[in-house]
Amino acid sequence: MTHVEDELSSQPECWRRAAALAPRHRTALPAPGERVAVVGCGTSYFMAQAVAALRETAGAGETDAFAASEFPAGRTYDRVIALTRSGTTTEVLDLLTRLRGTTRTTALTADPNTPVMGAADAVVLLDFADERSVVQTRFATTALTLLRAHLGLHPDSADADARAALAADLPEGLVSCEQFTFLGRGWTVGLANEAALKMREASLSWTEAYPAMEYRHGPISITTENRATWMFGEPPEGLAEQVRATGGRWVAGALDPLAELVRAQRLAVAVAAARALDPDSPRHLTRSVILSP
Repeated sequence: MTHVEDELSSQPECWRRAAALAPRHRTALPAPGERVAVVGCGTSYFMAQAVAALRETAGAGETDAFAASEFPAGRTYDRVIALTRSGTTTEVLDLLTRLRGTTRTTALTADPNTPVMGAADAVVLLDFADERSVVQTRFATTALTLLRAHLGLHPDSADADARAALAADLPEGLVSCEQFTFLGRGWTVGLANEAALKMREASLSWTEAYPAMEYRHGPISITTENRATWMFGEPPEGLAEQVRATGGRWVAGALDPLAELVRAQRLAVAVAAARALDPDSPRHLTRSVILSP
């Protein structure tokens, strides 16, 4: 078993622990009405997109998501939340340093022995969700679960759905598809982006991701036989039928969307195995991007 297989299979327990941990960090996490930015890099950026959409939809306050390198200078926030598994990512540390003394910052990280512990005003440590694999799975979903629970939006069914996602066989023939498109709506757009990234990282697959309503505006043109379109959450009316009419394969997301991401993680590992690739060591990637000064 690869590290990533072991780590993604532990997600139901990690989510349970994160949901229980959320009330202890209430003061470090955004209060209702605060204007918030959530930042990260790579996978963490896509989790930031999901958090921002969830928080705004819940009416908890204006919330933006940015890649840490693209944080807009001069824009003011009550709090900035930084997601960083390694605690060493250059762009995140640079941003936290710039914000010190002007904006309250909170970091969610997995490693207590890293610079982020001193760079942020407050830290939420999720060391039980740390990973050996370069490819992120459980840290990202555990951080999102903690923030989802903080908003009161983590359903009791999510853990059970994650277990179902781990136990059920992947749809027959899906692993052999030559192209994958992931779609989302609202907060699940971030999950769709992350599913596509997992497939690219772990299996070098041709993958794309879009807001579901945007899929009709051009991207559906690539859909045909032996290509799959996977929906996170409820699809727009008529979209499944349109995809099937192209000859492409439609994959419905029947589980909690975060559990659907677990299924997509499993697909990435399965496609990697079919292509004799090592998902623990993706091509050209490292656990953390640390730039030279």
